[in-house]
Amino acid sequence: MKRTPLYDWHIASGAKMTPFAGYEMPLRYSGINEEHMAVRRRAGLFDVSHMGNFLVRGPEARRFLQYVTTNDVEKLYPGKVQYTLLTREDGGIVDDLLLYQLDDDTYMLVVNAANREKDMAHLKKYATGFDVNLTDHSDDTAILALQGPLAPEILAELAGEEVRAMPFYTHRMLPVVGVEDVWVSATGYTGEKGYELYVPASEAPRIWKALLEAGGERLTPAGLGARDTLRLEKGYGLYGQDMDESTTPLEARLGWITKLHTGFLGSEAVRKQKEEGLKRVLTGFVMEDKGIPRTGYDILDADGRVIGKVTSGTRSPVLEKGIGMGYVPPAFLEPGTPLLIRIRGKDFPARTVKLPFV
Repeated sequence: MKRTPLYDWHIASGAKMTPFAGYEMPLRYSGINEEHMAVRRRAGLFDVSHMGNFLVRGPEARRFLQYVTTNDVEKLYPGKVQYTLLTREDGGIVDDLLLYQLDDDTYMLVVNAANREKDMAHLKKYATGFDVNLTDHSDDTAILALQGPLAPEILAELAGEEVRAMPFYTHRMLPVVGVEDVWVSATGYTGEKGYELYVPASEAPRIWKALLEAGGERLTPAGLGARDTLRLEKGYGLYGQDMDESTTPLEARLGWITKLHTGFLGSEAVRKQKEEGLKRVLTGFVMEDKGIPRTGYDILDADGRVIGKVTSGTRSPVLEKGIGMGYVPPAFLEPGTPLLIRIRGKDFPARTVKLPFV
């Protein structure tokens, strides 16, 4: 098991640790619900240093990335961030990621931790014929996620007032508590205002502690448990659960970051699927009464026929009821459509809803 640069702090703070993507990561500190509501109401601080971090450099970096990712890289410029996908030739999703343009010939990719080696192998496979250089900086970089409505005022105290004016999905390098080379990104995985800070691994403990000291009672350290419930309330998919190589961007309802005109790898397969019609689509549902859906549970129609499986499920701390997502035939997508969720042998009523849940 690998450890992030903040491992010692997590242990000293009494975090409940858990294995995740080859790392020992904090699952919770004070409690998942408490950490979740802190992010919704004030601010939370996450260690996400397990994420993969690649650089793509070279005169043909832009052309290469336009080929291997689904969004339109031509829309990027230095300082802009893009949510996008890596896909196979058959349209299956290799990973979802963030793509940053740093300068004219340099881009940063932030990929899921569990897919780090797979993604790099995929990129290298298709880099042949392009004048690009690929490097993995994951072990040299720590990532801190400051999320919540009070995140701007907390970070402004350490990095300057300009962070308040940063538009969503932009980034810039700013000094933070004496560390000059900190990439501050107005992004996150919680649906709240906030930032992700890319810092040298050796400086992570100092910046982490400075953020907590500046935040005081406004800021709560949060673990992977709250990160999961927060992203699900916003309907954000998790790779390995809500999407994988057996699902396409259209099935995962990611058509908005799938630009067929760019000719990306797998675009023809996705175009063909669009023309022929989808057989299944990711949808959200809310439990009508008690019952908490979990990954792998059966989804049934009102007549008791199995039509799919839950990919992600939890109890929403905000709604105080069970919520989940799963793949169902398109006929069941209309909000309000009755469903049943089979939980430990019993069927509990649910209904489809328009995402996000909160």
